[in-house]
Amino acid sequence: MTSSIAIVLALLACGFVLFVTELFSIDVTAILLLTILLLLGYLSPSEAISGFSNPAVITIALLFILSHALEKTGLLEYLVVRINRLTSQSKPLGKTVYLLAIGFASAVVNNTAIVAIFIPVTIRMAQKFKISPSKLLIPLSYAAILGGTLTLVGTSTNLLVNSIYSASGAVKPLGMFEFTKYGLILLGIGLIYIVIIAPKILPSRSITSSLTRSYHLGGYLTEMRISKKSPLVGNTCLDRGINYNYDVMVLSIYRDNKELISRNIRRKKLKTGDVLFVRGTLENFLRMKEVEKVSLLTDEKLTQKELEQEDNVLVECLLSDQSNLIGNSLMTANFRRRFGAFILAIRREGTIFRKKIAHIILNAFDTLLVYGPVNKIEGLSKSGDFIVLGEVKTELRKQQFWWMTIVVILGAITFTALGIMPIVKSAMTGVVILLVFGVLTPQESYQSIHWKVIVLIAALIPVGTVIQSSGTADWIGGLITSVVQLTPSEWQPRVLLALIYLITMILTEVSSNAATAIIMTPIALAVSQQMGFEPRTFIFAVAFAASASFITPVGYQTNLMVYGPGGYKFIDYIKVGLPLAVIFWISAIFILPLIWGI
Repeated sequence: MTSSIAIVLALLACGFVLFVTELFSIDVTAILLLTILLLLGYLSPSEAISGFSNPAVITIALLFILSHALEKTGLLEYLVVRINRLTSQSKPLGKTVYLLAIGFASAVVNNTAIVAIFIPVTIRMAQKFKISPSKLLIPLSYAAILGGTLTLVGTSTNLLVNSIYSASGAVKPLGMFEFTKYGLILLGIGLIYIVIIAPKILPSRSITSSLTRSYHLGGYLTEMRISKKSPLVGNTCLDRGINYNYDVMVLSIYRDNKELISRNIRRKKLKTGDVLFVRGTLENFLRMKEVEKVSLLTDEKLTQKELEQEDNVLVECLLSDQSNLIGNSLMTANFRRRFGAFILAIRREGTIFRKKIAHIILNAFDTLLVYGPVNKIEGLSKSGDFIVLGEVKTELRKQQFWWMTIVVILGAITFTALGIMPIVKSAMTGVVILLVFGVLTPQESYQSIHWKVIVLIAALIPVGTVIQSSGTADWIGGLITSVVQLTPSEWQPRVLLALIYLITMILTEVSSNAATAIIMTPIALAVSQQMGFEPRTFIFAVAFAASASFITPVGYQTNLMVYGPGGYKFIDYIKVGLPLAVIFWISAIFILPLIWGI
């Protein structure tokens, strides 16, 4: 091992630690790695910024725009809900058809957009079948992930792997529908598992029978002020049995606008004006409010009758990953004045807040309980900052030239599949057509691009180049080769395939799928060439394994998106995702060589 290889390996290890711990956001971590490599001389300035001109990065940005154009039409919700109504008599058949439609939609539309669209639809489907949303939301994410593996454009992972493979001098790039050969097998296996086995493993954590019960998911934080008439005055939380009677946990007491009490809370005598930071469910908050005469936030009268009145509604909202509220608090974002509604409570899985809601720094996919006029809530959905988890209108929105979006997307896919145009050229042409005819505005186009993803990928592509140029890929390939050569020669191709898939699968669970693909593709190329095997099968193994993130909520963005609305815990993903990941690993070892050879 040379000193250069040791330095690159150390930087990669630090990068993975930062990705897992999320000390910085993933795009900042990627730029940090890139900057260090630039300063150490592993990259020239032009090489360091080459990722931003990479065809895969440009294509991914263009596909974000085309996905948004399709979202605007409402076509996906309309078709999937209509198809699902045909099978409403059978719950298993209805779920299968629904998830199959999600999978096929994800083959041509960004799967993050698919999940954002269908989280509210899935919650409504759970109400229809009288089951918990937690039984359906992880399956929604898994179906979208599997659908993304069906085509070259289904996920950014496939585009990245193809870009690196083509740049290595490959005679034939990966085809648009070449992924479909194995992707359909995965989708079939996955749906059988999701429909038959997963429901027995997934928890049932929420009930959707009434308005207040629909928010009985645990973990919300809110604030309650003690009034003069409250029986809490002069008593302790233990005296009044707050935890026992209401199943509400008092986390802290804020007194006289200056003192934060976080110790021995249960035995602390309470005073008029004390603010209690409490964690629990909305239904229990309301019971405590009525009995203990406390005010919920800004003294709003939130009784069941008022929750159901026509002009004000209560909804759960998921903060989208494109929201400009991320990194800000509700106070600095001036939420109430800006949106005409206010936050009653906030939930972030795995985190217990101990400070005022207005001061909490918001993260992507935080779940917010929002109260306000109907028209303002509708505005939240249109703003692009939120995914509103309420009732969804499944109508085809026929604005002028709405049909052109469908024609453009189908045309781009067809031209690419037939080899008439490369995907970057056909996607760019499609976007320009939609802009010229006013189907999309320039502002909408800019806002539809997930810039964090673009920056992450553009920063990591030069890192992948360093892995190759520094000899790191060859060195790691040599280690893998030495392990494989310990086995009988007739087993070696499958053992190598098993190792590459397994390593990729593990890395993608703890890091970004894009980062994993960029790191593992050059390694797969190096080791397959060292052992004299055709690399194409191993490249497909990296592509499919990097997308097959089922075991943790952090490995794939769609898993994180359903974490809050489903009321999941980390262990839920391990229980339901690990068996599926192992099934796919074994399938890859035996089926991939049959399709592409070794």
